[in-house]
Amino acid sequence: MTITCQSSFQRNHETDKPEGSGCLYLVATPIGNLEDMTYRAVRTLQECEIIAAEDTRQTRKLLSHFEITPSMLFSYHEHNKAASGPELIRYIIEGKNLALVSDAGLPAISDPGADLVALAVSHGIPVIPIPGANAALSALIASGLPTASFTFIGFLPRERKDIRAVLSGLRAVQGTLLFYESPHRVAKTLGHLQEAFGNRRVVLARELTKRYEEFLRGSIEECIAWLSEHPPLGEYVVVVEGESKEEAEIAESSWWRELSIEQHVEHYENSGLARKEAMKKAASDRGLAKRDIYNALLERE
Repeated sequence: MTITCQSSFQRNHETDKPEGSGCLYLVATPIGNLEDMTYRAVRTLQECEIIAAEDTRQTRKLLSHFEITPSMLFSYHEHNKAASGPELIRYIIEGKNLALVSDAGLPAISDPGADLVALAVSHGIPVIPIPGANAALSALIASGLPTASFTFIGFLPRERKDIRAVLSGLRAVQGTLLFYESPHRVAKTLGHLQEAFGNRRVVLARELTKRYEEFLRGSIEECIAWLSEHPPLGEYVVVVEGESKEEAEIAESSWWRELSIEQHVEHYENSGLARKEAMKKAASDRGLAKRDIYNALLERE
């Protein structure tokens, strides 16, 4: 293992810039309300020679509002990161300071900024976070659900089987769960959550920091019913309560916990049940749909 140390004493405290070298700044931008832009974020964007943005059109609006005119504005997103990443790193190595921004919130959270950070670290480039707004944490602290422990998941995969795989691994997590979701998928996602976790408490936070900011609190079932009558609008943070201690104790004492799905089904078959009934019982024990058991067994064949 190699230990590296990035010392703050290498920086000029008046400008936050490392002396004699380029640096990567991760600059948080507002998630809706421009008043959430910090003084330090504005100053950093003013002073950096290069700004890399997920969507340059969106970023130009922000820069124009704060009267910032960068020397260079680069596009850096999921589809061009393989080519743009090394080019941006080369500029930093040459001595230029680069500010990375996302469309909204903290860069490197549910966007390709994480790849650029990893690339910078691998080249020994100092990475400086400029904190600011974040949708997931803003939703969490206002949700009313426990904040002592939480897990950020972000956007779920697109495919149903991949969604189930992710959620099955989160069923026993006792901390609060944080998801991002778009308006046209949020109702379906709640259905997946109910299938995986049961009817837990949930909070839907939308349009955070904006004029029509809204928090919808209730059970998953109640929120699904609400959305059926009130079409979803805006981007959502879905905050879900974790597994309760009682649920955890029940799961811990389950005799089948150490068994694979195949062994679980075989147990019931050996007790005299037909295969279909054995699959049904195993599905009930695990809180899964019968088709999930069937698909899991097919994958093993």
